[in-house]
Amino acid sequence: MSDTPKFEVIDRRKYKAEEEEREAAQTPAPAPPAPVPAPEPVKEEPRVGPQLVTESGREDALAGDELEMEAELPPAPTAEESRQQKSAYDASAQRLEDLVRAQNPAVGPQPAVTFDHLVNQLYVSSMIQMGAGAQEGQRPRVDILGARQTIDLMGVLAEKTRGNLTEAEDRTLQAVLYEVRMAFLELTNMISMQSMQPPVPPPGKR
Repeated sequence: MSDTPKFEVIDRRKYKAEEEEREAAQTPAPAPPAPVPAPEPVKEEPRVGPQLVTESGREDALAGDELEMEAELPPAPTAEESRQQKSAYDASAQRLEDLVRAQNPAVGPQPAVTFDHLVNQLYVSSMIQMGAGAQEGQRPRVDILGARQTIDLMGVLAEKTRGNLTEAEDRTLQAVLYEVRMAFLELTNMISMQSMQPPVPPPGKR
């Protein structure tokens, strides 16, 4: 019998694999990571004070206003609806005129409304707003801003009806528009002159 010791080769890979399996079974599975909350949107603080409005910004604002107005407007009536409404309106107006003439036999039929009536109405309104028609001895009441709006309406009317008026209608509108604009210039010049004059001191303090 030989005294040479015998060695046994052990495959450590097998034991290592078994150890790793036992550790995996004993170790609890890691919890899933908590979701990261999304960042809240940054709210811009309202700016205090006047802001510069560029031409592009003004155009965008006007375009937005026009779109909003178009969205609020009801659908346009059909041709048949407009025709029926016009017939009903004419019949109602005729009944009213007959009633007025029955109570006042001396009143004749009302003349048809024409373009000249519209121009004359705007002309009279603008002149009254600029102080015309005041009673003698009374101080004229002037609504210069209202007069400007009425005159601007006449300008819009002239622009929108260009090419659609008779020669007489166009001549009347241009003459009236020229006259009210001249009256507006004279009045605003008078107001400017009065604002530049120094205030008159009360009696006894001169």
